[in-house]
Amino acid sequence: MPINYPEKKVKMSTDAVIVAAGRGTRAGGDTPKQWRSIAGNRVIDWTLNTFRAVEEIRRIALVLHADDTSLIEPCEGLVVVAGGSERSDSVKRGLEALNGPNSPEYVLIHDAVRCCISIQAIKNIIHLLHHGDTHAVAPALPVSDALWREKDGLVAKIKKRDKLYRAQTPQAFRFKAILDAHRRYQGPAADDVGVAHAAGIKISMVEGSEDNIKITTPGDFERARRILHNGVDIRAGTGFDVHRFCKGTAVLICGMEIPFNRSLEGHSDADVGMHAITDAIYGAIAEGDIGRHFPPSDPKWKGADSRVFLDHAKSLAMERGYAISNIDVTIICEMPKIAPHAKSMIIAISEMLGIETSRVSVKATTSEGLGFTGTGEGIAAQAIAMLVRQ
Repeated sequence: MPINYPEKKVKMSTDAVIVAAGRGTRAGGDTPKQWRSIAGNRVIDWTLNTFRAVEEIRRIALVLHADDTSLIEPCEGLVVVAGGSERSDSVKRGLEALNGPNSPEYVLIHDAVRCCISIQAIKNIIHLLHHGDTHAVAPALPVSDALWREKDGLVAKIKKRDKLYRAQTPQAFRFKAILDAHRRYQGPAADDVGVAHAAGIKISMVEGSEDNIKITTPGDFERARRILHNGVDIRAGTGFDVHRFCKGTAVLICGMEIPFNRSLEGHSDADVGMHAITDAIYGAIAEGDIGRHFPPSDPKWKGADSRVFLDHAKSLAMERGYAISNIDVTIICEMPKIAPHAKSMIIAISEMLGIETSRVSVKATTSEGLGFTGTGEGIAAQAIAMLVRQ
């Protein structure tokens, strides 16, 4: 049975099927290629995050090998489906998972191992499908190299390359047409254009991209890494927060409770460090601050765990196609001493954000007896978050 998560609320009735059920033996290694890491993220995560950043896409059916369904975290608008023995079987299962009373008008079908696909390329294909006069659109590149046939390790025949194209994904279709085509199709298929063509569906070609490579062999991993590192979109955000002291026996900072002769006062749990980090992430994606998303005037957030705020900021960043590269937070206070707890804070933050501890910095300083922190009236924190477009 498919595992369903809530869908995103968007006007465009366009969904996507991402196929990742293969074992990828030609790529080498003990791990299927879609689960291997490139430039700090798994191949499948690069692909998923790009599609999630396309606002026109409402839902994604992610088709995985039955043994892999536990390897993906739940997220909004995701349907996880166990694949079949052939690619065409897996695509059909993904399409069936999207079918029903809320089925889309259009669907994009993409190979997860084409992790270098760009947001703009996806948007271009969707636009052509919505406004074109065909039922399908597929990206392709003309064959520019000479073509040979081989026999016993020797060149056996030269083939003409005129009007030959290299197929890419995502391949986009009117949903009902491609679902019906898959239901009637028999046998394996190299791609969904093959299934559609057999059903008599008219397919328009759009220019593909040399960067939209399909990871197939070991050398493709390095090529993909170079592509993903080009044209990097980096964003920085800052956050600052202050909480006054009140009666209590401990303070909560960066997810760690530190015994102290006072506590921090606030509408939520008053975690000054996590609030600064959360605002830094919001700032990097131009989404305001905690108060905008979780107003203190709403009693629902009284005493709320700051992890709720941080999770929301992280999710918004991911939806826009950004990964959190690193976090640097400074705690400003005379007491309590932060240094003995800094390592535990780093671990807590890295676990909450899903990044390595080497990408998290927690440090402390005093204000030399000056200002409200210097006179012991409260604690301040400032943070910087660096986000990188995936």
